[in-house]
Formats: sequence, structure tokens, C-alpha cells
Amino acid sequence: MHSEFYMIDETAADMINETRKNGGRIISVGTTSTRTLESVAEPDGTIRPKSGWTDIFIYPGYKFKCVDSLITNFHLPESTLIMLVSALYDRQHILEAYKTAVEERYRFFSFGDAMMIL
Repeated sequence: MHSEFYMIDETAADMINETRKNGGRIISVGTTSTRTLESVAEPDGTIRPKSGWTDIFIYPGYKFKCVDSLITNFHLPESTLIMLVSALYDRQHILEAYKTAVEERYRFFSFGDAMMIL
């Protein structure tokens, strides 16, 4: 899994923590955001302002600490990023969504169609 640089400022950390405290859901936009939040989250899901590099590899069986939902592209079927998506939601359902995406001629990769995983 490649490394990615991140920066979480105090305002963002406070908003995330306040949302969680009030029972709200954290919806990550993109796998980089997901990897960032999960890298910096404390065991209780608390986020602190921080910057650095994440090389976290999220795959099925991973227990999410912060992220509840994800909006992301349709990634390559055998990629590490589809493993991340499958960790958040059941792999079989993800594969069914991909089957539909192929049948409906969705666009894959960075400038393709997106999905929201609840």
C-alpha cells in the first residue's frame, strides 16, 4: 500500500469529534480521507490535529474507529482500494455492485462514477 501525506487542522478535528459526540455519522469522501482518519483516530474514534504520512492498509476484518460511510470511485476489482471498500461493507455486496456497474457501463478509475457505502 502506498503512502499518502495528510493534514488535519484543529477546526476539522473539532468538527469530526463534535459530530461523533452528538451521534452523527462520519462520511469520508475518498479512500485517502478514509485512510487518514483511520490512521490518526484514537481507539475511541477521537481525532486530533495532526499531519504526516499514512501507509495504513485497510482490508476485510479491519475494525473502523472513526469512519461510518464512504463516497468513492469504482476502483480496479483486484486493487488494494477495493479491499478497503470491502472492509467497510460486505465483499459480496461490493462485487454485486461492480457487476451492476459493468452491466450499466459505469466509468471506473479516478474520473469515473462514484458510489456511497453506507
